Amino acid sequence: MKSQTFMAFRKTFSLPRGRISTRDGGAASSLAVDPARSGRHNPGMERLYFILGCTACGKGTLGRELARRVGGQIVSVDSMKVYRRMDIGTAKPSPADRAAIPHHCIDLVEPSETFSAAQYVRAADEAVARIRAAGGVPLAVGGTSLYLMALSEGLFEGPSADAEVRESLRRRAAAEGLAALHAELARVDPEAAGRIHPNDEKRILRALEVHAATGRGISELQTQWGAGPRRYDCVRIGLRRARDDQSGRINLRVRRMIERGLREEVERLLAEPAGLSATAAAAVGYAEMIDHLAGRCTLEQAVEQIKINTRRLAKKQRTWHRRWQDVRWFDVAADETPQALADRVLRDVEMK
Repeated sequence: MKSQTFMAFRKTFSLPRGRISTRDGGAASSLAVDPARSGRHNPGMERLYFILGCTACGKGTLGRELARRVGGQIVSVDSMKVYRRMDIGTAKPSPADRAAIPHHCIDLVEPSETFSAAQYVRAADEAVARIRAAGGVPLAVGGTSLYLMALSEGLFEGPSADAEVRESLRRRAAAEGLAALHAELARVDPEAAGRIHPNDEKRILRALEVHAATGRGISELQTQWGAGPRRYDCVRIGLRRARDDQSGRINLRVRRMIERGLREEVERLLAEPAGLSATAAAAVGYAEMIDHLAGRCTLEQAVEQIKINTRRLAKKQRTWHRRWQDVRWFDVAADETPQALADRVLRDVEMK
């Protein structure tokens, strides 16, 4: 059975790619990343500008400044901003910012719901089409690496879901605890375990399911991305800051989140009858505050852990961004204004 499943997966994986297709559960089935195409653009494809970088590097501020100048609109590329009422901890743009510049792919679902990358791509594609139809310039702004990858190149799926294996894993999670399954994943696929939160049941089960079907780690299979065409004519603009500057900005962001009422926001979300999905509850800022509210740590400890985990997230984002050789990187000085940075970007990148 394992060999038959894996052969079917290989056959699917070798098909021409470049667009999202879906089947049961909304899973997407295509993917391609081709770093060798650095600097090349396809005039026959829709142009999409990406603004990427580590968390708290200033992507959103730059995106809004560029949008103001070129008649653009923002397509958020953030897996946590899709949740309604999760505002402070996800650093959503303010109501004033959203009134000044249209933002898309924000507040799409309830915090209790699951939301897949395939669902995100469909929503983002629709947003890009609406923006272009209105004569605007779409700017995809955000740091969720999987969403960046899926929107520009397509989405890795892996072998088909096996209901029997999945149900067996669910029973084990209920009986042994999710920590035991995360530990098992660490043994068979340490790289995947390192980037999947111990409370993220959906991704832990999927990674173990892929290993059961193929005998290989999902992290290994994901490195095979790269053969098919892109979904858009991608122009990637990346922001980089010195480590000390980046760390200071993270600390400032966390402090402001606490001052704006992150603790109270999490309390309100936990009080909702539907509760939080595993994905929402595992978000940086929310997971730590949930621990505090449950009495597992003090507020001060939770705040420090948010800072630590945000820096870890930034490190993971830097690793992901190295997959693309066509990013036009801009090193941002600590005292550089968004206006000055936008001037530099527009001197180097024609946006239309």
